Amino acid sequence: MRNSASSLPLLGLLFVAFHACGGSSSTQSPGSDGGPDGSMADGSVTDGTGAADTPGDGGGSDASLASLKLQHVVVIMQENRSFDHYFGTFPGAEGIPMDGNGNPTVCIPDPNADGACVAPYHDTNDKNAGGPHTNAAFVTCTDGGKMDGFIKSAEKGTQNCADPTDPSCTNGAIDVMGYHTAAEIPNYWAYAKGFALHDHMFQTNASWSYPMHIAMVSAWSARCTADDPMTCTSEVEDDGTDGEAGPGNHYPWTDVTYLLHKHGVSWRYYLSKGTDPHCGNAPNVCPPVTLDPTVPSIWNPLPDFDDVTEDGEQANVATVDDFYAAITSNALPSVSWIIPSSTVSEHPPALVSTGQGYVTALINTIMQSPYWDSTVIFLSWDDWGGFYDHVVPPKIDSWGYGIRVPAITISPWVKAGTIDKQVLSHDAYLKFVEDVFLDGQRIDPKTDGRPDSRPAVRENAGELGNLLSVFDFTQQPLPTMVLPVK
Repeated sequence: MRNSASSLPLLGLLFVAFHACGGSSSTQSPGSDGGPDGSMADGSVTDGTGAADTPGDGGGSDASLASLKLQHVVVIMQENRSFDHYFGTFPGAEGIPMDGNGNPTVCIPDPNADGACVAPYHDTNDKNAGGPHTNAAFVTCTDGGKMDGFIKSAEKGTQNCADPTDPSCTNGAIDVMGYHTAAEIPNYWAYAKGFALHDHMFQTNASWSYPMHIAMVSAWSARCTADDPMTCTSEVEDDGTDGEAGPGNHYPWTDVTYLLHKHGVSWRYYLSKGTDPHCGNAPNVCPPVTLDPTVPSIWNPLPDFDDVTEDGEQANVATVDDFYAAITSNALPSVSWIIPSSTVSEHPPALVSTGQGYVTALINTIMQSPYWDSTVIFLSWDDWGGFYDHVVPPKIDSWGYGIRVPAITISPWVKAGTIDKQVLSHDAYLKFVEDVFLDGQRIDPKTDGRPDSRPAVRENAGELGNLLSVFDFTQQPLPTMVLPVK
């Protein structure tokens, strides 16, 4: 098992991030992306100077150096925002198509307005409505690659839902064509400018949060006819042995914690305080459930994975308070996932500002600890939440990829000001963990020692880029960027 920082002073406050400001900034303005097509076939990376580096180019970006420099990977997964919705006007990124005067050149049909259309517009509201984000909504939004069905999908959504986080819902006025800028999300833009922004990160699955959170730890989403990993077949919405999140379901196929346990690599899956959207049955027949490490739910699937139980690692699902305690007690695991509650998730109708403050507090805490020099933070959003995005998702199998989402990599070893053009999905986080901590062992039924019936090894998909390419482990480490939480 990897060693953490050798010593860690006691932090004066549990949430050290509530310092109003401080630290030093390493922000740089990104340069040009070199053209409108950000999906480069060679997996190249454009940095803040416009230079390009290829994965494995010898610039300090290989797994052997990474394993020496990085002792900790922290994945912070937020909810329900598309790339264009958060970074559609970010300089140098492949954002909303604009003319020379900064006016959108796209306009999406509004079926309820007699053929009129709605162009993307700056939405300054802290509270957004979003729209449906089921697999059916994905099909409507993408419209066979036209990417013009977002308003239609939102108008078809259920209104006045008892559970506003129901993936079939539209939570108020139609606002899916709205986008935010640095005016509303200054910290996210600051991280993107100072570290690495990925403008071709696609959600793993073409559906909603439940299968996404399962795929996030296992690189698969499946339905099984029995509690047997060989009875499972790919599924885009309703997973496991009974198709509903919650106690009594089973996910018998292999997740990455099996490999981490096998190789003696420490891990934790941290849950924030509050509620999961709903219990896992039809959202209109049951209320939200309080997030509890021992109770499986839509955002907390690991307790229902058979291998977690078989390995006796149920206690590795913990609370976010345990994350802060791990920082103060020199006990941060090698691999961490941090999952929000509804209030801080940014899942409409949750406030954008509340989510940004919560994320900033987490990142500040790491930056203000001795762990900063040995850590990479992967920040992303699990699905598109119904919001507009103009890039056609690659189709690599029957259940993915989904719509493009924001993603930022934060580390002292990132090439500052990078805008990464590689095609990625959240499978890339698993690939990174496997390369750095597991000598490249994949969740592969032919080689991992625990067979299951997955049709392919997602981490080896030819379309999937390599996150190591945005690092330079020979550079002077970047300084911290401690930001205000409000």
